[in-house]
Amino acid sequence: MKVWGKIFGFLFGFMLSKNIFGALLGMWLGHSFDKGRSLNFNNLAGGRGSEQERQTIFFYSTFSVMGYIAKANGQVSSHEIAFATAYMDKLGLKGELRQQAQDAFRDGKSADFDLEDKLQTFTKFCGTRQDLLLLFLEIQIQVAFADGELDQDERRALHHVAKSLGYSAHELDKLLEMIIAGAQFHQGQGSRSGVSSQQQLDNAYKLLGVSKEVSGKDIKKAYRKLMSQHHPDKLVAKGLPAEMMEEAKQKTQDIQAAYELISERDK
Repeated sequence: MKVWGKIFGFLFGFMLSKNIFGALLGMWLGHSFDKGRSLNFNNLAGGRGSEQERQTIFFYSTFSVMGYIAKANGQVSSHEIAFATAYMDKLGLKGELRQQAQDAFRDGKSADFDLEDKLQTFTKFCGTRQDLLLLFLEIQIQVAFADGELDQDERRALHHVAKSLGYSAHELDKLLEMIIAGAQFHQGQGSRSGVSSQQQLDNAYKLLGVSKEVSGKDIKKAYRKLMSQHHPDKLVAKGLPAEMMEEAKQKTQDIQAAYELISERDK
């Protein structure tokens, strides 16, 4: 009998709400995970979710859609499996939580995975929180680009997900450029990365979503907007599971480093 989901949910709910009602809600959500990872989230509060519900749905949706994206071209590559594993490691997922993430990833890879239903439920609970939607989409882009390439099937799947979240094709393409540049910028921060200073500067501009011709005022505006969108505390308050805060922290560190590099160049 699986009980760790209920135990974790009870403790997590009590820590967040400081009362027995929040703890019982957390235990109920944990019980849902124990019963089966492919939850019928549509039954939760008619879509008007509490913070705990949003965190549960964000967690499951992230890893299940990650599995779907990984399988978009017909097979899951070793790079995509490595990315999912490394991502779980980065979040520090162990024991039951790691099992839940793995089960959700496996759900997404299955032939009967209902992407439309899962995205509809996800947007029902998180759709008004644009920062969460942005982080969710950024994670899916990362897994699609895990092998350094983005084939037609993966791009088509990403456009499908983005459209369901309210992003246009143009917005997704712009985000793709920013995410890819951000990954290259992050890798290039090591002194032995082999990335030239000019390449790093180019990636810094793309990471912030600005061109080299814009004014310092516009660069600062773009920087502040991105920092606000990815601020870890704000995201957790809006429904990001605490275990996934590391993703937001790394993103803000890269944004900060990119802005400082550009500012130093301007001086």
